[in-house]
Amino acid sequence: MGRMTAPKRRAPAPGERQRDAERTKSRILEAAVAEFSAHGFAGARVSAIARRAGVNQQLIAYYFDGKEGLYREIGRRWRAHETAQFPPEEEFGELIKRYVRASLDPRLGGRLLAWEGLQDTGEDDPERDARLRQEVELIRRRQEAGELDDTVDPAALVLISMSAANALAVYPQLARALFGREGSAVAEDYAEQLARLFGKRG
Repeated sequence: MGRMTAPKRRAPAPGERQRDAERTKSRILEAAVAEFSAHGFAGARVSAIARRAGVNQQLIAYYFDGKEGLYREIGRRWRAHETAQFPPEEEFGELIKRYVRASLDPRLGGRLLAWEGLQDTGEDDPERDARLRQEVELIRRRQEAGELDDTVDPAALVLISMSAANALAVYPQLARALFGREGSAVAEDYAEQLARLFGKRG
């Protein structure tokens, strides 16, 4: 009998390689959100992110240029999601409800904002600061249109609404004690209350 030869392995097509790379990057990003949400930027470890994602640690450096690049990419993806899912023409009360839901979505990392504050280094972030200035201007326009109370400083109103929308993610222990329950039902009830508080006047 002749010797059997193993079938040749087919090299992946460029499109397949691209899809594999995108899937790998997606796994890394999901693992990074989980790790950063649990430990903050300073406490997160690249090795732990790699373990969560089931990849070689070197791939994080290859795709994202290390921990800092990975964190920046998470920020960019959140801003892209925000632009798509939170249109400025939406009623403010409805936007608040969407932000409450987003803060509790583990894929979006609502706790990251709290960690950033706790580990604040005082460094400037021009992209973040420009985005916040836009938010203040949008609030000012809503006040001029009569949608929101114009006796409140618009910058203060941005901070108040951001803090309120993220409260369930930042203070789950207080929410449990206050509402006596937890989960999606509490989130929806809380979101509805915020919508009433920040909704249209009169």
